[in-house]
Amino acid sequence: MTFDALVLNAPLRQALVTVRSLGRRGLQVAAVGVTPDAATFASRWCREGLVFPADEGSDAYLVSLEEWLGRVGARVVIPSHDGTIALLRRHRARLEERARLALADEPSLEIAVNKERTLAVAKRLGLHVPREVLMRDPRDIPVALREIGLPAVIKPCESWLSQGAEGTWVGPQLVVTPEEAYQSVDRVTRFGAAILWQQFLTGRREAVSFLYAKGEMYGRFAQWAARTRPPLGGESVLRQSIEIPPDIGGPAESLVREINLEGYSEVEFRRDGTGVPYLMEINPRLSASVGIAVRAGVDFPHLLYQWASGSRIDKINSYQVGGWMRHLGGDIETTITSLEERGRPGISPPARALADFGLAFLKPAAYDYVDWHDLRPAVRASTRYTKRLLKRIGSRMLRAVS
Repeated sequence: MTFDALVLNAPLRQALVTVRSLGRRGLQVAAVGVTPDAATFASRWCREGLVFPADEGSDAYLVSLEEWLGRVGARVVIPSHDGTIALLRRHRARLEERARLALADEPSLEIAVNKERTLAVAKRLGLHVPREVLMRDPRDIPVALREIGLPAVIKPCESWLSQGAEGTWVGPQLVVTPEEAYQSVDRVTRFGAAILWQQFLTGRREAVSFLYAKGEMYGRFAQWAARTRPPLGGESVLRQSIEIPPDIGGPAESLVREINLEGYSEVEFRRDGTGVPYLMEINPRLSASVGIAVRAGVDFPHLLYQWASGSRIDKINSYQVGGWMRHLGGDIETTITSLEERGRPGISPPARALADFGLAFLKPAAYDYVDWHDLRPAVRASTRYTKRLLKRIGSRMLRAVS
């Protein structure tokens, strides 16, 4: 059979949200992972779960993907992992002879995936951006220490770093001493990557998401993250839907329009101590937190499918605000990390971290993976996470007694 959609990166939360979103609408959906235990495979709406015996982002993964598309076929391919997207982009012309990729065009992606280029456009539009120093070598560290100082956030200009056939994702890292800075910069620059050394901001983290196509906005949504994994910044594990703040909504939309970034995008901001919002980055792919938008009434995965398939796109003008959503496994890990890194900038004291974790159970909230009409993914995810957590605890106990 030919499928309507092939959803890649099945272990990710956004992949499960996408399969459920499209499957509920009667579309035939298959999903791809690299291990058989992905929660997405357990969904009642996953018509076929495919296990490719190769790492995401590898050439062997591409071979499996092309073989399946040639043998079975899908109208649209939806990726949501940076490494997989980098692979698809390298072979885009050939793949698009078989299926449509749910990705913006190359000129737009080249800007959106590169923080240096994104921030340059933002500056031109008048958005606030963090004070920063661009670095390509550890020898630039004295300049960064003098101009920005410590603590600081170090992040590669592009999150997916590759060196030949190998690749890895590298997120932002907080450094508080020159020694940490040298280690972090040296580790990233080995990939030949440029680095941004940015001022450390500790205010509220907010994001605005869009579905944009041919000059029109078909969906808008805003959320703020009460906690993230890792605590400095990353995927949100406790978030709430909010009205779009005027001081970030308009600027974020202007940025997306200026880049002409069609499809789905999430524009992230971090506020400083006085409440001024600073642009962090754009994610031009479905984000891990997209489930809260769907529950609030903005079904971004379906809008993305409509756009990628060339169908008429629904326009969504409103959504519910005030709803909470929690990724419990991620919140447990964030709390553990907070205890391990106590005393570092931006980390809550242990008593506060434990209290915040416990009090979150008192908030009426939806939970990632949990859908009362599709419970098997939640059972599988819980089982997998429990095994991993017990293994982690056991390893630490062995180290403690050795």
